[in-house]
Amino acid sequence: MTRETTPLNIFTSRFPLPETRAALENAGAVLVDDLAEADAFICHGVAPADFPELPDRVKWVQLCQAGIEGFFAEGVITAGQEGDRRWSNASGVYGRQVAESAVALLLSVTHMHKKIARAASWSVWRDVDENTRWLHGATVAVVGAGGIGRHLIEMLAPFGADVLAVNRTGHPVEGAVRTVSIDNLKDAVAAADHTVIAVPLTDETRGLFDAGLFSAFRPGATVINVARGPVVVTEDLVAALDSGQLGGAGLDVTDPEPLPDGHTLWDRDNVTITTHSANTRASMDAQLAGPVTENYKAFLAGERMPTELDPAKGY
Repeated sequence: MTRETTPLNIFTSRFPLPETRAALENAGAVLVDDLAEADAFICHGVAPADFPELPDRVKWVQLCQAGIEGFFAEGVITAGQEGDRRWSNASGVYGRQVAESAVALLLSVTHMHKKIARAASWSVWRDVDENTRWLHGATVAVVGAGGIGRHLIEMLAPFGADVLAVNRTGHPVEGAVRTVSIDNLKDAVAAADHTVIAVPLTDETRGLFDAGLFSAFRPGATVINVARGPVVVTEDLVAALDSGQLGGAGLDVTDPEPLPDGHTLWDRDNVTITTHSANTRASMDAQLAGPVTENYKAFLAGERMPTELDPAKGY
Protein backbone atom coordinates (compact mmCIF):
# COMPACT_ATOMS: atom_id res chain seq x y z
CA MET A 1 0.00 0.00 0.00
CA THR A 2 1.38 3.44 -0.95
CA ARG A 3 2.15 5.70 1.96
CA GLU A 4 0.45 9.10 1.80
CA THR A 5 2.96 11.95 2.00
CA THR A 6 0.66 14.96 2.22
CA PRO A 7 -2.18 15.85 4.59
CA LEU A 8 -5.69 15.01 3.48
CA ASN A 9 -8.39 17.51 2.62
CA ILE A 10 -11.36 16.46 4.75
CA PHE A 11 -15.03 17.36 4.32
CA THR A 12 -17.49 16.80 7.17
CA SER A 13 -21.28 16.69 7.08
CA ARG A 14 -24.11 17.03 8.13
CA PHE A 15 -24.03 17.85 11.81
CA PRO A 16 -21.13 19.87 13.20
CA LEU A 17 -18.32 17.95 14.87
CA PRO A 18 -16.20 20.73 16.37
CA GLU A 19 -14.07 18.52 18.64
CA THR A 20 -13.44 15.99 15.89
CA ARG A 21 -12.59 18.71 13.39
CA ALA A 22 -10.19 20.35 15.86
CA ALA A 23 -8.47 17.02 16.57
CA LEU A 24 -8.04 16.35 12.84
CA GLU A 25 -6.61 19.83 12.26
CA ASN A 26 -4.19 19.30 15.15
CA ALA A 27 -3.10 16.10 13.37
CA GLY A 28 -2.36 18.09 10.21
CA ALA A 29 -5.56 17.55 8.22
CA VAL A 30 -7.03 20.36 6.12
CA LEU A 31 -10.76 20.94 6.61
CA VAL A 32 -12.55 21.98 3.43
CA ASP A 33 -16.09 23.24 2.82
CA ASP A 34 -16.69 21.52 -0.52
CA LEU A 35 -16.90 17.77 -1.02
CA ALA A 36 -15.48 18.23 -4.52
CA GLU A 37 -12.19 19.34 -2.94
CA ALA A 38 -12.02 16.50 -0.43
CA ASP A 39 -9.76 13.46 -0.19
CA ALA A 40 -11.76 12.13 2.75
CA PHE A 41 -15.38 12.38 3.88
CA ILE A 42 -16.54 12.31 7.53
CA CYS A 43 -20.19 11.26 7.23
CA HIS A 44 -22.33 12.25 10.20
CA GLY A 45 -26.10 12.47 10.11
CA VAL A 46 -26.56 11.38 6.50
CA ALA A 47 -29.01 8.54 5.87
CA PRO A 48 -27.87 5.79 3.48
CA ALA A 49 -30.56 6.73 0.97
CA ASP A 50 -29.28 10.34 0.97
CA PHE A 51 -25.60 9.51 0.68
CA PRO A 52 -23.91 11.84 -1.82
CA GLU A 53 -22.09 10.77 -4.95
CA LEU A 54 -18.43 10.88 -4.05
CA PRO A 55 -15.71 12.38 -6.24
CA ASP A 56 -13.12 9.84 -7.37
CA ARG A 57 -10.53 11.69 -5.29
CA VAL A 58 -12.24 10.67 -2.02
CA LYS A 59 -10.19 7.69 -0.83
CA TRP A 60 -11.41 7.41 2.76
CA VAL A 61 -14.92 7.60 4.17
CA GLN A 62 -15.50 7.66 7.91
CA LEU A 63 -19.04 6.64 8.92
CA CYS A 64 -19.91 7.87 12.39
CA GLN A 65 -22.22 4.99 13.32
CA ALA A 66 -21.23 1.61 14.69
CA GLY A 67 -24.07 -0.17 12.87
CA ILE A 68 -23.75 0.52 9.16
CA GLU A 69 -25.85 -2.27 7.64
CA GLY A 70 -28.06 0.30 5.89
CA PHE A 71 -25.07 1.63 3.95
CA PHE A 72 -24.28 -1.89 2.75
CA ALA A 73 -27.93 -2.48 1.82
CA GLU A 74 -28.02 0.72 -0.26
CA GLY A 75 -24.83 -0.27 -2.06
CA VAL A 76 -23.06 2.81 -0.75
CA ILE A 77 -19.93 1.06 0.53
CA THR A 78 -17.77 0.33 -2.48
CA ALA A 79 -14.06 0.48 -3.29
CA GLY A 80 -14.71 3.22 -5.85
CA GLN A 81 -13.77 3.35 -9.49
CA GLU A 82 -10.06 2.96 -8.76
CA GLY A 83 -10.66 0.13 -6.29
CA ASP A 84 -8.75 1.90 -3.52
CA ARG A 85 -11.44 3.71 -1.51
CA ARG A 86 -11.38 2.66 2.14
CA TRP A 87 -14.11 2.86 4.75
CA SER A 88 -14.24 2.98 8.52
CA ASN A 89 -17.03 3.17 11.06
CA ALA A 90 -17.40 3.82 14.79
CA SER A 91 -17.21 0.21 15.92
CA GLY A 92 -16.50 0.07 19.64
CA VAL A 93 -16.45 3.85 20.00
CA TYR A 94 -19.73 4.00 21.90
CA GLY A 95 -19.31 0.73 23.78
CA ARG A 96 -19.26 2.17 27.29
CA GLN A 97 -22.34 4.34 26.76
CA VAL A 98 -24.34 1.49 25.22
CA ALA A 99 -23.26 -0.91 27.98
CA GLU A 100 -24.43 1.57 30.60
CA SER A 101 -27.79 1.80 28.87
CA ALA A 102 -28.02 -2.00 28.81
CA VAL A 103 -27.52 -2.09 32.57
CA ALA A 104 -30.18 0.61 32.98
CA LEU A 105 -32.67 -1.40 30.92
CA LEU A 106 -31.88 -4.58 32.83
CA LEU A 107 -32.38 -2.89 36.19
CA SER A 108 -35.56 -1.18 35.02
CA VAL A 109 -37.12 -4.50 34.05
CA THR A 110 -35.94 -6.57 37.01
CA HIS A 111 -36.86 -3.87 39.54
CA MET A 112 -40.28 -3.32 37.92
CA HIS A 113 -39.82 0.42 37.48
CA LYS A 114 -42.23 0.68 34.56
CA LYS A 115 -45.03 -1.06 36.48
CA ILE A 116 -44.61 1.40 39.34
CA ALA A 117 -44.44 4.40 37.00
CA ARG A 118 -47.52 3.35 35.06
CA ALA A 119 -49.52 2.67 38.22
CA ALA A 120 -48.54 6.05 39.68
CA SER A 121 -49.73 4.54 42.95
CA TRP A 122 -48.24 2.89 46.04
CA SER A 123 -50.86 0.17 45.64
CA VAL A 124 -48.51 -1.98 43.53
CA TRP A 125 -46.06 -2.41 46.41
CA ARG A 126 -47.01 -6.02 47.16
CA ASP A 127 -46.47 -7.18 43.55
CA VAL A 128 -43.14 -5.32 43.48
CA ASP A 129 -42.14 -6.80 46.82
CA GLU A 130 -42.85 -10.35 45.66
CA ASN A 131 -41.48 -10.17 42.11
CA THR A 132 -38.46 -7.87 42.08
CA ARG A 133 -35.37 -9.73 40.89
CA TRP A 134 -31.72 -9.08 41.68
CA LEU A 135 -28.51 -9.30 39.72
CA HIS A 136 -26.49 -10.63 42.63
CA GLY A 137 -26.05 -14.35 42.06
CA ALA A 138 -27.76 -14.24 38.66
CA THR A 139 -26.27 -15.46 35.39
CA VAL A 140 -26.21 -12.94 32.56
CA ALA A 141 -25.52 -14.15 29.02
CA VAL A 142 -23.80 -11.43 27.00
CA VAL A 143 -24.29 -12.32 23.34
CA GLY A 144 -21.68 -10.42 21.39
CA ALA A 145 -18.66 -9.88 23.59
CA GLY A 146 -17.07 -7.10 21.55
CA GLY A 147 -16.73 -3.46 22.58
CA ILE A 148 -20.16 -3.20 24.19
CA GLY A 149 -19.92 -6.66 25.72
CA ARG A 150 -16.53 -6.07 27.32
CA HIS A 151 -17.70 -2.87 29.00
CA LEU A 152 -20.90 -4.59 30.08
CA ILE A 153 -18.99 -7.46 31.71
CA GLU A 154 -16.94 -4.92 33.64
CA MET A 155 -20.07 -3.06 34.78
CA LEU A 156 -21.87 -6.21 35.91
CA ALA A 157 -19.03 -7.37 38.14
CA PRO A 158 -19.88 -5.12 41.14
CA PHE A 159 -23.45 -6.43 41.10
CA GLY A 160 -22.20 -9.94 41.79
CA ALA A 161 -23.60 -11.40 38.57
CA ASP A 162 -21.88 -14.26 36.73
CA VAL A 163 -21.37 -13.52 33.05
CA LEU A 164 -21.61 -16.16 30.35
CA ALA A 165 -20.05 -14.63 27.23
CA VAL A 166 -21.05 -15.69 23.72
CA ASN A 167 -18.83 -14.83 20.76
CA ARG A 168 -18.10 -16.25 17.33
CA THR A 169 -15.16 -18.41 18.30
CA GLY A 170 -15.64 -19.34 21.94
CA HIS A 171 -12.25 -17.80 22.72
CA PRO A 172 -12.26 -16.86 26.44
CA VAL A 173 -13.40 -13.32 27.28
CA GLU A 174 -11.84 -11.62 30.27
CA GLY A 175 -14.24 -11.27 33.19
CA ALA A 176 -16.65 -13.95 32.03
CA VAL A 177 -16.96 -17.12 34.10
CA ARG A 178 -17.38 -19.01 30.84
CA THR A 179 -17.24 -18.25 27.12
CA VAL A 180 -18.99 -20.27 24.43
CA SER A 181 -19.23 -19.92 20.68
CA ILE A 182 -22.35 -18.70 18.92
CA ASP A 183 -22.95 -22.30 17.87
CA ASN A 184 -23.83 -23.01 21.50
CA LEU A 185 -26.19 -20.06 21.86
CA LYS A 186 -29.20 -22.19 22.84
CA ASP A 187 -27.29 -23.72 25.71
CA ALA A 188 -26.15 -20.28 26.83
CA VAL A 189 -29.61 -18.71 26.99
CA ALA A 190 -30.96 -21.82 28.70
CA ALA A 191 -28.42 -21.30 31.48
CA ALA A 192 -29.03 -17.56 31.89
CA ASP A 193 -31.43 -15.58 34.03
CA HIS A 194 -30.91 -12.58 31.75
CA THR A 195 -29.62 -12.24 28.20
CA VAL A 196 -28.17 -9.07 26.68
CA ILE A 197 -27.93 -8.89 22.88
CA ALA A 198 -24.97 -6.86 21.59
CA VAL A 199 -24.15 -8.46 18.22
CA PRO A 200 -23.77 -6.60 14.93
CA LEU A 201 -26.56 -7.01 12.39
CA THR A 202 -25.35 -9.35 9.64
CA ASP A 203 -26.95 -11.99 7.46
CA GLU A 204 -26.08 -14.51 10.19
CA THR A 205 -27.62 -12.53 13.06
CA ARG A 206 -30.75 -11.18 11.34
CA GLY A 207 -33.72 -12.89 13.01
CA LEU A 208 -31.38 -14.85 15.29
CA PHE A 209 -33.65 -14.41 18.29
CA ASP A 210 -36.77 -16.14 17.06
CA ALA A 211 -39.43 -18.48 18.45
CA GLY A 212 -37.08 -21.44 18.39
CA LEU A 213 -34.42 -19.65 20.40
CA PHE A 214 -36.89 -18.08 22.83
CA SER A 215 -38.22 -21.57 23.56
CA ALA A 216 -34.76 -22.47 24.87
CA PHE A 217 -34.71 -19.59 27.37
CA ARG A 218 -35.04 -20.30 31.05
CA PRO A 219 -38.75 -19.65 31.80
CA GLY A 220 -39.26 -16.10 33.04
CA ALA A 221 -35.87 -14.87 31.81
CA THR A 222 -35.21 -11.30 30.74
CA VAL A 223 -33.91 -10.26 27.32
CA ILE A 224 -32.23 -6.90 26.61
CA ASN A 225 -31.53 -5.70 23.06
CA VAL A 226 -28.99 -2.91 22.52
CA ALA A 227 -27.81 -4.32 19.18
CA ARG A 228 -30.16 -3.81 16.22
CA GLY A 229 -33.89 -4.33 16.03
CA PRO A 230 -33.92 -6.96 13.26
CA VAL A 231 -31.72 -9.30 15.33
CA VAL A 232 -34.98 -10.08 17.16
CA VAL A 233 -38.17 -11.31 15.47
CA THR A 234 -40.67 -8.94 17.05
CA GLU A 235 -43.71 -11.18 16.68
CA ASP A 236 -41.85 -14.05 18.35
CA LEU A 237 -40.74 -11.76 21.16
CA VAL A 238 -44.34 -10.71 21.78
CA ALA A 239 -45.46 -14.35 21.79
CA ALA A 240 -42.74 -15.31 24.28
CA LEU A 241 -43.80 -12.47 26.58
CA ASP A 242 -47.46 -13.45 26.25
CA SER A 243 -46.75 -17.06 27.16
CA GLY A 244 -44.56 -16.15 30.12
CA GLN A 245 -41.55 -17.83 28.55
CA LEU A 246 -39.94 -14.42 28.88
CA GLY A 247 -40.47 -12.49 32.08
CA GLY A 248 -39.55 -9.12 30.61
CA ALA A 249 -37.65 -7.22 27.95
CA GLY A 250 -35.62 -4.04 27.65
CA LEU A 251 -35.31 -2.64 24.14
CA ASP A 252 -33.26 0.29 22.92
CA VAL A 253 -33.81 -0.92 19.35
CA THR A 254 -36.89 -2.39 17.70
CA ASP A 255 -38.15 -3.78 14.44
CA PRO A 256 -39.82 -1.79 12.98
CA GLU A 257 -38.04 1.35 14.13
CA PRO A 258 -39.37 3.70 15.26
CA LEU A 259 -41.80 1.38 17.00
CA PRO A 260 -45.28 2.64 15.99
CA ASP A 261 -47.48 4.34 18.55
CA GLY A 262 -50.00 1.86 19.87
CA HIS A 263 -47.79 -1.19 19.32
CA THR A 264 -48.45 -3.86 21.91
CA LEU A 265 -44.90 -3.66 23.27
CA TRP A 266 -45.49 -0.10 24.51
CA ASP A 267 -48.33 -1.12 26.78
CA ARG A 268 -46.61 -3.73 28.94
CA ASP A 269 -45.49 -3.38 32.53
CA ASN A 270 -42.57 -5.74 31.97
CA VAL A 271 -41.15 -4.10 28.83
CA THR A 272 -39.00 -0.97 28.98
CA ILE A 273 -38.34 0.74 25.64
CA THR A 274 -35.93 3.57 24.90
CA THR A 275 -35.66 5.51 21.65
CA HIS A 276 -32.44 4.07 20.19
CA SER A 277 -30.76 6.47 22.59
CA ALA A 278 -28.23 4.17 24.25
CA ASN A 279 -25.78 6.62 22.75
CA THR A 280 -27.03 10.12 22.01
CA ARG A 281 -26.16 12.28 19.05
CA ALA A 282 -25.17 15.08 21.44
CA SER A 283 -22.45 12.90 22.97
CA MET A 284 -20.95 11.59 19.73
CA ASP A 285 -18.49 14.35 18.88
CA ALA A 286 -16.36 14.00 22.01
CA GLN A 287 -16.25 10.23 21.59
CA LEU A 288 -15.40 10.36 17.88
CA ALA A 289 -12.54 12.84 18.05
CA GLY A 290 -9.85 10.42 19.22
CA PRO A 291 -10.79 7.33 17.17
CA VAL A 292 -11.35 9.29 13.95
CA THR A 293 -7.97 10.98 14.36
CA GLU A 294 -6.32 7.59 14.91
CA ASN A 295 -7.98 6.37 11.70
CA TYR A 296 -6.62 9.44 9.90
CA LYS A 297 -3.09 8.79 11.10
CA ALA A 298 -3.27 5.11 10.15
CA PHE A 299 -4.60 5.97 6.69
CA LEU A 300 -1.73 8.39 6.11
CA ALA A 301 0.77 5.77 7.26
CA GLY A 302 -0.64 3.21 4.85
CA GLU A 303 -1.79 1.02 7.74
CA ARG A 304 -5.09 -0.63 8.46
CA MET A 305 -7.33 1.78 10.35
CA PRO A 306 -8.45 0.69 13.84
CA THR A 307 -12.12 0.70 12.80
CA GLU A 308 -11.67 -0.12 9.12
CA LEU A 309 -14.55 -2.04 7.58
CA ASP A 310 -14.35 -5.47 6.05
CA PRO A 311 -16.91 -5.30 3.23
CA ALA A 312 -16.90 -9.06 2.81
CA LYS A 313 -18.16 -9.48 6.39
CA GLY A 314 -20.62 -6.61 6.29
CA TYR A 315 -19.10 -4.87 9.28
